[in-house]
Amino acid sequence: MKIYNTLSKRKEEFEPLEEGKVKMYVCGPTVYNLIHIGNARPMIVFDTVRRYMEHKGYEVNFVSNFTDVDDKIIKKAIEEGVEASVISERYIAECKKDMQALNVKEATTHPKATQEICGMLDMIGTLIEKGHAYRAEDGTVYYRTRSFKGYGKLSHKNIDDLQGGNRSLLVSGEDQKEDSLDFVLWKPKKDGEPYWESPWCNGRPGWHIECSVMSKRYLGDEIDIHAGGEDLIFPHHENEIAQSEAANGKPFAKYWMHNAFLNIDNRKMSKSAGNFFTVRDIIEKYDPQVLRFFMLSAHYRSPLNFSAELMDAAKNGYDRIVTSVSNLKYLLENATSDTMSEEEKKLAEEAKGFTAKFDEAMDDDFNTADAIAAIFELVKFVNTNTDAESSREYLSSLKEELVMLSDICGLLVEKKQEMLDSDIEALIEERQAARKAKNFQRADEIRNELLSKGIVLEDTREGVKWKRA
Repeated sequence: MKIYNTLSKRKEEFEPLEEGKVKMYVCGPTVYNLIHIGNARPMIVFDTVRRYMEHKGYEVNFVSNFTDVDDKIIKKAIEEGVEASVISERYIAECKKDMQALNVKEATTHPKATQEICGMLDMIGTLIEKGHAYRAEDGTVYYRTRSFKGYGKLSHKNIDDLQGGNRSLLVSGEDQKEDSLDFVLWKPKKDGEPYWESPWCNGRPGWHIECSVMSKRYLGDEIDIHAGGEDLIFPHHENEIAQSEAANGKPFAKYWMHNAFLNIDNRKMSKSAGNFFTVRDIIEKYDPQVLRFFMLSAHYRSPLNFSAELMDAAKNGYDRIVTSVSNLKYLLENATSDTMSEEEKKLAEEAKGFTAKFDEAMDDDFNTADAIAAIFELVKFVNTNTDAESSREYLSSLKEELVMLSDICGLLVEKKQEMLDSDIEALIEERQAARKAKNFQRADEIRNELLSKGIVLEDTREGVKWKRA
């Protein structure tokens, strides 16, 4: 298995720090609103990485945080006249709903920044003792960036050329910095803001320190994989390395993985441009699994463009897999033979080649685009090489393989969507009208749609009958 390592800028053979185990940290969202589809890409991508690791037999300790204290959270709390914790808890709950809809597995641990303050105070104290941090006159604690010789090794930038990142926390007393590159570890409180006591001042932590502390607590000083969006490479992940390695005296993460940006209609997503979508916006129009399928249709390091046309294409692709699985299930329920024939044994062996193709793609830096292509090849094989005469053993082996590969991608292909009888009848009437108008394409689409939702149609002399599969 090879992983592209942002640190080395090349693919490297994956060798875990501990045999059979993977320690993985993924930066989570700041919870001040519903998550947007840009947030969803790393959630889906690295959930799939985790699933494949587990498929390969690794025990994965997967940690993903919630930033629940932040300027945006505080601003929203002030606007609503509530405590900041009310805002963060509300949107943590909403985030989890969206993650569940997208079939993103619960992390082994979902730590919250506000519950890790003691660890942050300890690490900041260690950094001051070691000369990597200092207290300014107003109580702000800064990290002494030039004291860490490896600074810039992740972003591959020369320290003299670096500028403060967009999310550096600007506080009163910026002029007290020894160097413009120094960044905040602890900041003084402001009126109306949540704060904690510290040896330096009553205040709250800077953004970067929280992930260093949570990774250390739940995974240890050294971890296998640290991941997130490419926008986090600098300054956030660069600062994490500086903090963690200076405090712990050990390499922080062996492999750094970053997904590329998601654009909307070939433009950067932004509210001002009117092309900003939350996950909730999209799953009101599409099955959440279609959004997941879309996110995996490109390699995670490739920029991904979101558009209605591409989502429709993703829906068609996802439906092809669901329909194939549904057809297998139907054939299984009506099969008359139990045991594979010699010809079926040869076909079942041939089908295993698609799993080999899938694994080859995933072993090459988790190339989900090629992995899904292998699933489609298996779908075509299934559709071509099964019929009413197929044995249960043969059909079962194909269904198990197709469902397994889909499950590694986190795609639910066996689900049943309960439909009201009235909705079913309405679709059947629409299908009948389509057939009468010789619109057989639409008639077939309706049949397949109902089949994917567990509704089997039977054309009889008495008319169309239906049953739940």
